[in-house]
Amino acid sequence: MSGDESLLAGLRVLDLSGGPGDAVGRILADLGADVIKVEPPGGSPARHTAPRLAGTSIAFAVHNANKSSVVLDPADDGDRERLLGLAGAADIVIDSGTPGQAAAYGASCAQLADRFDHLVALSVTDFGLDGPRADWRATDAVLYALSSALSRSGPTTGTPVLPPDGIASATAAVQATWATLVAYYHRLRTGRGDYIDFSRFEAVVLALDPPFGSHGQAAAAGGAEKWRGRPRNQDAYPILPCADGYVRMVVLAPRQWHGLRAWLGEPEQFQDPKFDTIIERFLAWKEIGALLTDMFATMTMAEIADAAQSYGVPVAAVLEPSAVGDSEHFAAVGAFTEAELVPGARGRVPVGYYTADGARLGFRTPAPVAGAGPDDWADRPAREVRIEDRGDRRAGLPFAGLRIVDLGIIVAGGELSRLFGDLGAEVIKVESAKYPDGLRQGRPGQVLSESFAWTHRNNLGLGLELRSPGGAEVFEQLVARSDAVFANFKPGTLAGLGFPYERLREINPAIVLAESSAFGDTGPWSARMGYGPLVRASTGVTSLWTAPDGVTEAGRHPFFDATTVFPDHIVGRITAIGALAALIGRAATGTGTHIHVSQAEAGINQLDTLFVEQRALQDNPAAVEVGAAADGVYPCAGDDEWAVISLRDEADRQAATAVLGEPAGWADWTRARTPAEVAETLQAAGVPAAPMQRRPEVLADPQLSTRGTYQDMHHPLIERPLPAESGPAPYRHIANALQQPAPLPGQHTHQICRDILEFDDARIDRLLADGVLFSSGERVPT
Repeated sequence: MSGDESLLAGLRVLDLSGGPGDAVGRILADLGADVIKVEPPGGSPARHTAPRLAGTSIAFAVHNANKSSVVLDPADDGDRERLLGLAGAADIVIDSGTPGQAAAYGASCAQLADRFDHLVALSVTDFGLDGPRADWRATDAVLYALSSALSRSGPTTGTPVLPPDGIASATAAVQATWATLVAYYHRLRTGRGDYIDFSRFEAVVLALDPPFGSHGQAAAAGGAEKWRGRPRNQDAYPILPCADGYVRMVVLAPRQWHGLRAWLGEPEQFQDPKFDTIIERFLAWKEIGALLTDMFATMTMAEIADAAQSYGVPVAAVLEPSAVGDSEHFAAVGAFTEAELVPGARGRVPVGYYTADGARLGFRTPAPVAGAGPDDWADRPAREVRIEDRGDRRAGLPFAGLRIVDLGIIVAGGELSRLFGDLGAEVIKVESAKYPDGLRQGRPGQVLSESFAWTHRNNLGLGLELRSPGGAEVFEQLVARSDAVFANFKPGTLAGLGFPYERLREINPAIVLAESSAFGDTGPWSARMGYGPLVRASTGVTSLWTAPDGVTEAGRHPFFDATTVFPDHIVGRITAIGALAALIGRAATGTGTHIHVSQAEAGINQLDTLFVEQRALQDNPAAVEVGAAADGVYPCAGDDEWAVISLRDEADRQAATAVLGEPAGWADWTRARTPAEVAETLQAAGVPAAPMQRRPEVLADPQLSTRGTYQDMHHPLIERPLPAESGPAPYRHIANALQQPAPLPGQHTHQICRDILEFDDARIDRLLADGVLFSSGERVPT
């Protein structure tokens, strides 16, 4: 896609951000927006942030690709007027930091929104502009600590393990992009822009591994909300050594166990049918693991992965980031490109998150030289579109009038539909009685799991057997009356059901299909089983999620990513951005688009700076300056209490030393203080630090409480209210998320068939009797 065919062609974005905000404009630019970067004389300070390649920040180079640049001097009256002119002609303004770059030109981001009613103005800061922690400073490590992600990472006892640096910032950028595009879509419906006081902390709490959100299929039967201990099981998905590294195995279904048993030569001691259950295999894993370790001792990672496929056993190599780009799959699908990142220096760069109608959307042009232009939109016309207001009862919300057919499952699929349903879309969750959504798995006696309640609120439940005779006809009629279809099946599944995208477009030329899958819909790994732990292993995430210096308990591998759901939640948001961009593009062209997101490539692009840095160190180490940033997890007073201290640069190191003394004694200093005391003392000195919070502390967090991040969600089948996301970010003109309870399977079948499909009662009864439809809800009276 290019030119006027791009999804966001004609969308004008004025980018005043630096550092954490840069990636927001990059995502919009990937989707076709026209992004002008405003820099002060000498260029943006973010150009010099380590790590650097040939003197230029790698993060700046990657996150400012596909943009143009203008240099404006805040001290020059003419340039201040030019800034106002550019803002007035823009659709979106992105700023970051306190008070932000816009303020230097005479008007803060909020004041620009006041001045130009049509403008969507985004202000990106670490904690938001109000609240008791508004002046705190954050790094990825600080965000992991405060969001509870750190408390769920690491051994059962001892020092917690920080997730890989970069994921938190990338997650915040995706959430900020989603929040911004939502406000722009609302502008297209109402003519009114918005101001977004965006907090990176809130974004990570909501979008990385949310403590109050879907925990994934494996954890859906949990429910230990007040649990303050450490992870009970960091080896739920076994990692085994082999001749040249490690492999990870995820064996869940009985057929997968039978394949593994055949691979092992049908050992007699495991023929009992009881081993078809996960719990029995877990209890016997020491013996099963020993057999596998012996078998794998002389095999390479590649040999094991190939053999596993022939037996139907889900296995992936635990790859180092430096090996990911050279792997057969990512090389074949073009997940990376070789490009001149900065003048005189080339690098291997992850391309981006999206494909649209089979074409890659992503890296096209390197980050511009400061002031290289074009410096206005004079020769680049806007493509103004208006979204029809269909008079829906939810007309005050951005997606009122949108109808979405949701085939998505588990976390990535469920999160995608929820994001639209929260903001007014009519989401029809299609379910089969034979193959229920895995998130419905709950504790014994539980009718509805908390994970399903969180993930599928604001959905209507349609019981439809797509594989049944007659099911296809019902589905066709639903697609004909809808705006989008969402799915996250293994590639080929929709086609196998008779509904490839070509067929969906025949039914409805304006339909948008938004999908994600483990490894994308092309390439040698596209047909592999798509479990999150295997995605993390294949993309270098697992190998990065280790204790410092690989320290671990004797006889155990060094990896600690088993309790995260990454990248599922963030994939839901990435796919939502693509789907919304396609719906915006459709408003201009009248035709739909097929958006596809590879979950594996999403993980790679979340760590894009690291991938570029590691490749550059491999190819041209003399051109790379690594930098001196460091993060540490320190023991504090109390039982299993910890705090994070981050040193971004030498200034932080000196400030911390002035408070704590020499580094060798820092742990003694922190042990004598509570995590809160450590954090508050260091933050007062300008050093990023934070207590390690668990779920109860997150719920009581004063910053989140002040800013209304959560609202109580009530479900008639769950005794207590659940804390739930209030919305993507604080808006001026968009209300908090809706609170319609998640449905039972088929709960709204009658309602949907009667009101949307316009079936009469006789036809509905016949389809129910034939097993095409099913219903678990009350029949809606006429």
